Amino acid sequence: MCCEFGDLKAQIAALETKLQDSQNQIAALKSKERKKVVFSAEVGPRGNIGPYGSETTIAYQKVITNVGNSYNSSTGIFYAPYAGIYYFTIFHHAGGRPGTELFLYRNGQRVVQTQNHPAVHESAHNGGNAVFLQLNQGDQVYVRLGPNQHVYGSGYHTTFSGFLVDM
Repeated sequence: MCCEFGDLKAQIAALETKLQDSQNQIAALKSKERKKVVFSAEVGPRGNIGPYGSETTIAYQKVITNVGNSYNSSTGIFYAPYAGIYYFTIFHHAGGRPGTELFLYRNGQRVVQTQNHPAVHESAHNGGNAVFLQLNQGDQVYVRLGPNQHVYGSGYHTTFSGFLVDM
């Protein structure tokens, strides 16, 4: 009888371990589920944006998707809700002259840019760039338009997008 009791104790301990492992896996899945961050926005139905006399942050006002509500369409700023690796893209369309420069910033520092020289023979130009960034919670990412330049602001030509990479 003592051996049977010892066997039951071992079986109960094994089941408790399996239960704890299952609870840990469920907690990890729930945590992962809460960390979904994806946004995409376009400048909006406004014709040309710019030119401005100085470098200017673009507010991409027409939000296509904003899972996690981390992109602010009034300011044009994405706020990282979690630390992690994020992927961002910027694309633009502009007409002819003068050329276009867009700069992607993280916390006041330029990270990447896209640029087109003034068009000579074509009536429009396009450009884009993408980058992975390691961000801390609360970091800000945004796009600025170079001085005395413009982008076309309708028809989903000029966009800013990003997402938290699921690792």
